[in-house]
Amino acid sequence: MEPRNQTVFSEFFLLGLTYDPELQPLLFSLFLSTYLVTILGNLLVILAVISDPHLHSPMYFFLSNLFLVDICLSTTTIPKMLANIQAQIQSISYTGCLTQVCFVLTFVSLENFLLAAMAYDCYVAICHPLRYTIIMNPQLCGLLMVFSLLISIVSALLHSLLVLPLSFCKDMDIPHFFCELPQVVKLACSDTFINNILVYFLASLLGGVPLSGIIFSYTQIFSSVLRMPADGGKYKAFSTCGSHLSVVSLFYGTAVGVYISSAVSDSSRRNTMASVMYIMIPQMMNPFIYSLRNSDMQDALKKFVSRTPSFL
Repeated sequence: MEPRNQTVFSEFFLLGLTYDPELQPLLFSLFLSTYLVTILGNLLVILAVISDPHLHSPMYFFLSNLFLVDICLSTTTIPKMLANIQAQIQSISYTGCLTQVCFVLTFVSLENFLLAAMAYDCYVAICHPLRYTIIMNPQLCGLLMVFSLLISIVSALLHSLLVLPLSFCKDMDIPHFFCELPQVVKLACSDTFINNILVYFLASLLGGVPLSGIIFSYTQIFSSVLRMPADGGKYKAFSTCGSHLSVVSLFYGTAVGVYISSAVSDSSRRNTMASVMYIMIPQMMNPFIYSLRNSDMQDALKKFVSRTPSFL
């Protein structure tokens, strides 16, 4: 096919999950419901944490930021899809597509780092309880958050800027409901060797390092818990990290599912369905996981709801 430079065309086309027009209303309702539950659930927990002084601790600081990232990640992808379904169009501007790529990469990377920071917090709380307040001081928590944000933004900008020199072919169809970096790079007619190397390198680095930190933290946690003499202490320790471990399993489990689906299947439609799992499901489920498994969170939510004025 004849290459076309990015200055010639002005938009990509998001093919979404299905070509069947009869299923579009169902998809719209499903995605809208998922988005509203995600926004309301995460926002409610954030407000409950802010309003309760007992939850002003490092764990809930990272947790609130995680829920905020979940809101941002969902808002980056789902509203555009809903607008396209409602308007019965599939287009997204070139600038809008690259912006979406940049934001998705930023928030996914940031979620990675936050899960690692929360694992470290659990490790310090269980393995070094007497030094917890000294180690997990506000300065360290702030530095971890700023460092994670800067690394995520730089990585996302680097990926996005390297897409700018690429030339694209006439087929501008993206078999997805949002602009995912590998799908955009696949459409390029020019050499994408550097782009692909960077994708694999940064994915291994920014995904592998936090995951290694999480594995190390839980290895030390389990080793410490098994040495505890009292069953009550073991239960309390596991309950402290149980919610986080569930969130980690959900996040990395869905991500691995997407990777395996892409590796074993050439079906773009099946890969798109798999991507729904990591871009929507963890963000919607995280507030419920922490609310159902954490008594302190349940108490904070009850207090916050009871203090919220009713407008009915």
